[in-house]
Amino acid sequence: MAIAEDIDRATDSKWDWVAEQTRKYVSSGGREGHEQNGLYTLILASTGRKTGEPRRTCLIYGTEGDDFVVVASKGGEDDHPDWFKNIEAEPGVGVQVGAQRFDARARVATDEEREKLWPKMAEIFPLYNEYAQKTERVIPIVLLTPKQ
Repeated sequence: MAIAEDIDRATDSKWDWVAEQTRKYVSSGGREGHEQNGLYTLILASTGRKTGEPRRTCLIYGTEGDDFVVVASKGGEDDHPDWFKNIEAEPGVGVQVGAQRFDARARVATDEEREKLWPKMAEIFPLYNEYAQKTERVIPIVLLTPKQ
């Protein structure tokens, strides 16, 4: 299970631009990268389903109550992103939002929740609608619930 302390030692995304943004975010203590052009991002640390090692990525987020909401879009590709596959196998994650770090539990939104959350997330990042049209898969929405 990944925890917040894993963020510093986790392996970065295979996508260079995501890895670069993640490194800047982490090295600045969340001062750089949290907000860019009106979009807010968080760092998600998950446990690699094959390696058992922590992996990290930077994701756009919204909120719903106390939960942080992220979208497993992978730019509209037909396969789910690796981080999503990881949280399906092990839902314990570490999260950094700005300078704050915490442990959380990830879960896929129910159909009813997704129906409510999709328009909200597409308003935050309109390309999600375009991504959804590019693929036949239903793009999952994930809620990250901070552990008390």
